Amino acid sequence: MSQKNHEGKKSARERLQEQRDKEKARARRGRQAIVAGAVVVVLAVAGGIAVWASSSSEKPAANDNEVAVPKQASDGARPAVPVGASGAPATLTVWEDFRCPACQQFETGFRPVIHELEDSGRLKSEYHLVTIIDGNAGGQGSRNAANAALCAQDAGKFRAYHDVLYSHQPPEPQDKFADKQYLLQLAGKVKGLVTPAFTKCVNDGRYNRFVQKSSDAFASSGYRGTPTVLLNGKDLSKEKGGQLSPADLKKMVLDAGKSRQPGKQSAAPHTGSSPQGRHTGRSAAPRAEPPAGAVAPSP
Repeated sequence: MSQKNHEGKKSARERLQEQRDKEKARARRGRQAIVAGAVVVVLAVAGGIAVWASSSSEKPAANDNEVAVPKQASDGARPAVPVGASGAPATLTVWEDFRCPACQQFETGFRPVIHELEDSGRLKSEYHLVTIIDGNAGGQGSRNAANAALCAQDAGKFRAYHDVLYSHQPPEPQDKFADKQYLLQLAGKVKGLVTPAFTKCVNDGRYNRFVQKSSDAFASSGYRGTPTVLLNGKDLSKEKGGQLSPADLKKMVLDAGKSRQPGKQSAAPHTGSSPQGRHTGRSAAPRAEPPAGAVAPSP
């Protein structure tokens, strides 16, 4: 074999290896992607996306100890926003970060059944908003998005805006939620949300302290990542090896409420309705059942 032919074959082998490496990298990314509407989320991986790191890049002034509390939100050791009927027989506790890809996967897969159960009075959800990604990757997007969602709570539209944020979540390395104008732009997708009061709340960071207090509670909770999801205090990452489907969750909620009447929504619930349309790490949450004919990505 001539030296020229040998070098040509070697070059071809190198090109082939490079192509294989690219395909492997693409496949790894595909495992975390949505394929034909199917979502696979695994709660079993250490409860979430990453080990906790201290998060807030803007510390409040030392002489200002006031913590503003959104309407109907609970203050105390573990601040939370309630969604659904207060008298519901089952409570879903969710710790999540608006920049967290695994949280987005959980929300995409489980949103329809959670809404159904909330609207029927069978389930109350309690959302604890944290800022893991800000702490681990830097930035302010987790905090600013959480503050904006709490401003939406004041307007009775937390759930709708919460869903919009996850449907338009930027890639994890892009701190796009740090841009308050972008958050206000997304708020335009929720009918009636953008008002002077909401805009001022977002721009002023009115609930930054509330978000920080929730994040501090998470840091001392013993949970290691987001999403952390519990039903009536039971960690769902430990159910069925973490491979819990929306149907499984629905059954658990209905079983929990067999001996109790559904709760009743208040006349003017501060939840908001879900907007039309939807759009996405490393860890995950329960597995959503794919629609008929869909192909689920590899875990």
